[in-house]
Amino acid sequence: MSKKSVRKLLRVRDGQRASEAAAGDKPLSSGDKAADKQIVEELAREISDLQDVLYAQREHKILIVLQGMDTSGKDGTVRGVFGKIDPLGVSSVAFKAPTLEEKSHDFLWRIHRHVPAQGELTIFNRSHYEDVLITRVHDWISEAECKRRYAHIRDFERMLAETGTVIMKFFLHISSREQKSRLEERIANPDKHWKFDPDDLKEREYWQTYQRLYMRAIHATDANHAPWYVIPADSKTHRNLAIASIVLETLRELKPSYPPGNPEYAKLKVS
Repeated sequence: MSKKSVRKLLRVRDGQRASEAAAGDKPLSSGDKAADKQIVEELAREISDLQDVLYAQREHKILIVLQGMDTSGKDGTVRGVFGKIDPLGVSSVAFKAPTLEEKSHDFLWRIHRHVPAQGELTIFNRSHYEDVLITRVHDWISEAECKRRYAHIRDFERMLAETGTVIMKFFLHISSREQKSRLEERIANPDKHWKFDPDDLKEREYWQTYQRLYMRAIHATDANHAPWYVIPADSKTHRNLAIASIVLETLRELKPSYPPGNPEYAKLKVS
């Protein structure tokens, strides 16, 4: 499959519903896990090279949003795709439950403080979308407020795009069966207890509600300047392969270049 088709292949479609079966799809896989991992390494190196140029150019800002159910692989994506990138100009922000101070402001206040500056690449591990997901699942906000927040998000992301931010949003789509397996693995392995929260089991009871609200939020906020991609994520290797492919394709399209050299520097001598 041509790399140029990856964004089109995984871009959310009108009316699309992420089925349980689709979470296990591997449209980009070669069928050889080791070979796919090697490809991810190669893609990550090229992403790193392009980010170095973007950092020097200071023209674009790159924002990557990772959303998904518990255990869907947000941390794994940060490590597997972006972990080997030159950290200069790269940051990752993990959004937790809002603090009292954050709650005293509008819901986007804490988000806006972390958007990338010129030349930077920022990864949101969870994001402002939590404020139209868990808040709606548990009826902490009304339906009317949820619709207002969709509108605020659309306006916010449009403003970011119009001021130079390139936005990529990824829904890491895992199946209920795969989440069950990963939660059981965390419970069984003491070395992974730090990753486990008993509340994850409570949230799992709302699985179908979350799936419905995820697709609602995605369709309400998908835009050409802030596209959503639905990433089959039951396979960790394929998840990384898909996201790395889309990020690289997007960065290549920017055609970054180093700033022009200063001819006056040719006259300088270092003693």
